[in-house]
Amino acid sequence: MSNNDDFATTFFAHVDSCVPQYISELGEAVAIPSVSSNLADHGPDIQRMLDWTKAYVERLGGWVDLLPNPKGKDAEGNDLPPILLAEFKANERAAEKKTVCCYAHLDVQPAAKEDGWDTDPFVLTEKDGKLYGRGSTDDKGPALSWLWVIQAHRKLNVDLPVNVKLMFEGMEESGSEGMFEAIHDLCKEGKFLNDVDFFCISDNYWLGATKPCLTYGLRGLAYFSVSVQCCEQDLHSGVLGGTVHESMIDLVHLMSSLIDTKGTILIPGIMDDVAPVTPEEDALYDTIEFDCGEYKKENKVASVSNKLLHNKKKDLLMARWRYPTLSLHGIEGAFSSTGAKTVIPAKVIGKFSLRLVPDQDPIRIEKQVTDHLNRVFGSLNSPNKMEVSMLHGARAWLSDPKHPNFEAASRATKKVYGALPDFTREGGSIPITTAFEEATKMNVCLLPVGACDDMAHSQNEKYNKSNLVNGVKVLGMYLHELGKFKGPKPSSCRCVELTDEELMEPGAFLRGFKCKCVM
Repeated sequence: MSNNDDFATTFFAHVDSCVPQYISELGEAVAIPSVSSNLADHGPDIQRMLDWTKAYVERLGGWVDLLPNPKGKDAEGNDLPPILLAEFKANERAAEKKTVCCYAHLDVQPAAKEDGWDTDPFVLTEKDGKLYGRGSTDDKGPALSWLWVIQAHRKLNVDLPVNVKLMFEGMEESGSEGMFEAIHDLCKEGKFLNDVDFFCISDNYWLGATKPCLTYGLRGLAYFSVSVQCCEQDLHSGVLGGTVHESMIDLVHLMSSLIDTKGTILIPGIMDDVAPVTPEEDALYDTIEFDCGEYKKENKVASVSNKLLHNKKKDLLMARWRYPTLSLHGIEGAFSSTGAKTVIPAKVIGKFSLRLVPDQDPIRIEKQVTDHLNRVFGSLNSPNKMEVSMLHGARAWLSDPKHPNFEAASRATKKVYGALPDFTREGGSIPITTAFEEATKMNVCLLPVGACDDMAHSQNEKYNKSNLVNGVKVLGMYLHELGKFKGPKPSSCRCVELTDEELMEPGAFLRGFKCKCVM
């Protein structure tokens, strides 16, 4: 057997022997209610979670620092939590080794048993091979897995094959305040991120419940509000109905002009920048394990309408991942409680968003949406006041599934599961992914270790015990697969970057791989 095979056998046996320890330590982490949406009450808990992790890194012999949050305070004046930076060197030849930076977050969504949990969300509870608790899968389990991988190397007296850096935050669930400023600064010459060659993030999930995947694309986001005001205060519909131009009526017309019942976006120009599907991309969908019937059950559609917008696997996945979509989210200012209230709202605000795909620019989308709504509102001949605002926008992210970073993750997955992972895209957005890639020009791989039914953000969030165990194994083998790559560090590459057109030509180089640096 090769040395890598010898290590895998020993490493896997070690991980299996440590499962009780892993569950116990995950329980300690879950017990800390590090809820970032309420810093007034839980800011100290986030700090405690970061201190807990810092102490763990120190016990492993790593360098660690809590970087003060660049933004200082949030809009309410609460102190923003620091950002944990840590590093574990490969060995005495560390300067020659590649460096991977692993991102995770230690904050969680709010949770309470009365919300519908079967157990206390902040007490890790094992039942039928599942570990229930807030943050178990999102994202404390994956975050701790990197520490367990390092610990295994220490206990087995095995050198790390690459340098490992950790960047853990405590505000991901509330917009990652301060992280983007920190990334921008830390990628400068001589700073923490400047020598990173690869990034790895395990903050998403498999497409299904049984087969692993690697994610190479995420949609972007353009979130809008459109408001209509007809008067200064709410009015009685019995006394004044039929005498005023009602704001709700205008808003319903506006929102119904955005999309039809088949999911077709009705805003002119939205599809203009969407790239056509190439034969190579189309082929990636053929081998993906996905069942439309199970999808309906998982998302609680089967018992209601039992219908989806698309019936074929490929059509459904492309609609979910690689085409833009528009969703209507709600109306602020309208009566929404139980019972009946005969009111004419003075001002109503519709909320909707578009998920964007590569080549779509949020700024261009903002103009198209605004022009469309102004045009429709003008056709209503309404005297009311209408305003459109884009609350936030983020570009889509698309990587190269053939990049060495993905090759390493794919080979590691096969070593653990015995089969290659599916290569998938996702409909959601993880802005930190784009931030890392744009700031450093290095590749980011999304390597999920949790299953699609983990119920992150929801009641009864769980992490399968098998996913925890195999996740540690995959992440450990991923480091060793990265260590096999020869040639210079990608972060040291100073080759002139090719244009988008040149990158389409056969033989075009990736920074640090098959480029001028190795010629």
